[in-house]
Amino acid sequence: MKKNTNVQREPLTDTQLLMTITICIFIGMYLLAMLFLGGGFLHAQQIFDMLNDNASLIIVTFGLTIVMIGGGIDISVGAVTSLVVMSCVLYLNNGGNLFVSVLLALGIGLAFGVVQGFLISYLEIQPFIVTLAGMFFARGMTTILSVNPQKVDHEGFARLRDSKIEIPWLGYVAKNGNLVPARIELGVIVALLCLVFIFILLKYLRLGRDFYAMGGNQMSALMLGINVKRTRFLSYLISGLLSGISGYVFMMHTGAGNATNAAGMEMNAIASSIIGGTLLTGGVGNVIGSFFGTMTLTTIKKIVVSSGLNDPWWQSITTGGMLCFFILLQSVVLGQRAKKKSA
Repeated sequence: MKKNTNVQREPLTDTQLLMTITICIFIGMYLLAMLFLGGGFLHAQQIFDMLNDNASLIIVTFGLTIVMIGGGIDISVGAVTSLVVMSCVLYLNNGGNLFVSVLLALGIGLAFGVVQGFLISYLEIQPFIVTLAGMFFARGMTTILSVNPQKVDHEGFARLRDSKIEIPWLGYVAKNGNLVPARIELGVIVALLCLVFIFILLKYLRLGRDFYAMGGNQMSALMLGINVKRTRFLSYLISGLLSGISGYVFMMHTGAGNATNAAGMEMNAIASSIIGGTLLTGGVGNVIGSFFGTMTLTTIKKIVVSSGLNDPWWQSITTGGMLCFFILLQSVVLGQRAKKKSA
């Protein structure tokens, strides 16, 4: 008897479809930049520079993606990142221990995650109101700590900040004939580790499935026996923890603290999540999509600068246009998909 080789493939889920679209757009956009703009886009270091400069944003975006998948929102992540940076800078400059400074960053992030998660999950206060209050509180605390820029003056941290991974075979030959190896900062490694951890959490662990179920339909999640309050609380806890990690990675990249650190990071994180295929309504999203969403947003800004439009408002205009484009694209794609299913 002949075996049936016509195996019908399972259709892509909404999450997989939107993620695939984002990845394809990023690749196409970068190839066009290489073709028409050349310059730094022809070197692998351009990708690494984008990762080095945005490692903290990538980590924050992961946390926000989890919250948005669960149907929530967290606009305090940028302010918490700033508070972590300033707190750790002042602690290290006053003779603090390097390991304890890491614990301090994680502790601040966890504290915001616990408080905000409790207010939202168990007292059922609107997430926007709670995280807005958290944002103002974190900004105020950052200003109280110091209104002046503070540079980290700690020998152990200086070694950590200057540590980079070099990849000679991905480097390029400079005009003077010297080989410039590709360099990756340690913060990028931290961001990639977070990516792997959260991907496993959402893909293979029950808690990750609970996030999707809660964001898709809260009543259905309750009927399935999911503890919605605890699940929502854990989503904000993870987001707070990742904000703490992001703050330390940000400090490792800049080596300094400022009251305006990470200003607007929460908006960029929301935009990156949406571009990566995460729906504001919940139930759809993926950290790999969010990663490429961040890279797409960064590529757009690089293209704008390389095109000679150095004024900051051009980046804001292109970011807004890109965000509107992806929201419209998601609406059209998912709308057509729903019509086919109903037909």
